[in-house]
Amino acid sequence: MPDQADRLLDPAPSAHGATMLAGVVVDAYNAELRAPEGFLGDRASGRAFRSILEWWRGRLRELDDDPLGGTPTEAISRRQLDRVLTDGDPEAAGLVHGVVEEFAQSLAEVLQRLLRLEAWQGTERIVVGGGMRGSRVGELAIGRAAMLLKDASHVLDLVPIRHDPDEAGLIGSLHLAPPGLLTSHDAVLAVDIGGTSIRAGVVRTHRDEAPDLSLARVWASERWRHSEEEVSRDEAMERLGTMLRGLAGKAEEQDLALAPFIGIGCPGQIRADGVIERGAQNLPGHWESDGFNLPCLIRALVPEVAGRPTVVVLHNDAVTQGLSQKPFMQDVSRWGALTIGTGLGNARFTNLRPGA
Repeated sequence: MPDQADRLLDPAPSAHGATMLAGVVVDAYNAELRAPEGFLGDRASGRAFRSILEWWRGRLRELDDDPLGGTPTEAISRRQLDRVLTDGDPEAAGLVHGVVEEFAQSLAEVLQRLLRLEAWQGTERIVVGGGMRGSRVGELAIGRAAMLLKDASHVLDLVPIRHDPDEAGLIGSLHLAPPGLLTSHDAVLAVDIGGTSIRAGVVRTHRDEAPDLSLARVWASERWRHSEEEVSRDEAMERLGTMLRGLAGKAEEQDLALAPFIGIGCPGQIRADGVIERGAQNLPGHWESDGFNLPCLIRALVPEVAGRPTVVVLHNDAVTQGLSQKPFMQDVSRWGALTIGTGLGNARFTNLRPGA
């Protein structure tokens, strides 16, 4: 039977996909911009970047030789493209520069459409995360898109997200936790679900040194590239449960006080009951169903953390990535986040001032 002190620490129920969070309002997320040929956001995704690269390589092969050789486009990493920019021959570097320019044009076009939406008007800064953020090629595309926006009279900052893109979504999940849980624990379990991989981690709050969570760091993590395997939704859930239980055991071995909480970022529109309405089409199996409740399944797979019932809160993955930047956005009021990955995620925030 828990004593009175334990009862005071019991978290209040949290809605999934909540609009009001500690210190910030989620004005909008998962905006689906449409063009005649489909979703406009698809023009500024990681897949779009590779499609542009493949088109130009094919065109050059028709005319002469491919300066990148015979390696298939899907096998060329962004880090390899970074090396081409710095150490490659001029023609190969010129090819990469051209692809960056074309992608930046598409990204700027998408952003201009996004900024015309009512919920996005007055945005002062946008942070860009996701896979493109983790390379010099991606950073150049972000910088060039920022210049194009200013040329189109959109005066705002467009900057890479501060944390490593593989960790930002995990760190952002801290901001979904009921505040009372974080006062007496060292860390939480967090999950970042994407179109190609699932990451799970233990995030240390370092709240004693920085109550605003600006020093939060990923202490340990695991990544599973589900896109490289043919797995069902149920198999994906079992794999995620195994990852989380293993990470919880590792934290216990190191005497790390884990909060009984798991924060999850996942693509799609999230209902308050934890059902994913739409936007999860790139995940293994069928996730958009009233019969599939991700938070409930995670609670069943990890019913307790450190001997206490697990609280699970689910939100959109662009929201959780953006929340990792919240401590560093206090000099503006209205800001947004983009995640450039398999698709293009987006979220818009307004900071709440003390007493609001």
